[in-house]
Amino acid sequence: MKPVPGLSVRALGAADVHAYKALRDHALAHHDEAFTSDAATEALRAADSYAARLGVGDDGSFTLGAFRGDALVGAISCERDARSKVRHVGHIVGMMVHGDEQGRGVGSALLDALIARAAADDELHVLTLTVTAGNGAAERLYERAGFVRYGTLPRAIRTGGRFFDKHHLMLNLI
Repeated sequence: MKPVPGLSVRALGAADVHAYKALRDHALAHHDEAFTSDAATEALRAADSYAARLGVGDDGSFTLGAFRGDALVGAISCERDARSKVRHVGHIVGMMVHGDEQGRGVGSALLDALIARAAADDELHVLTLTVTAGNGAAERLYERAGFVRYGTLPRAIRTGGRFFDKHHLMLNLI
């Protein structure tokens, strides 16, 4: 993992819900096509409603945050299913980097930290994610980390009267 000067990455917890909501609202408002959630609906959610996503869930799910000083500038989550037959698969969701920080290594730092944490978990063997087709920077980020595409869902999301495909990617950890 290549360190990014002035950036720290750590697990998020309940105390981070307000900063997480602010970052999420910003990301949804500025990159509508990148998320399946919509900005208008999510803006109405209370910050506390994200508490379950932050911290470590009973199923091993977790969220990491990237900080520049005290400011949360990026986040990424790994969700897991509690069912025994699929517990070995982690799903990366909610990758977001504040617009002012894009292109400065924040996304790479978050992804590297998530992969390292997942690889240290003896029960996790596969990571999956989706990325909106045409989001070249994100596609290159995931490709550099070793993710490979295993499918595409055409017209996966619709926003602003336009459809966007979602590529499905995976990374084997073992």
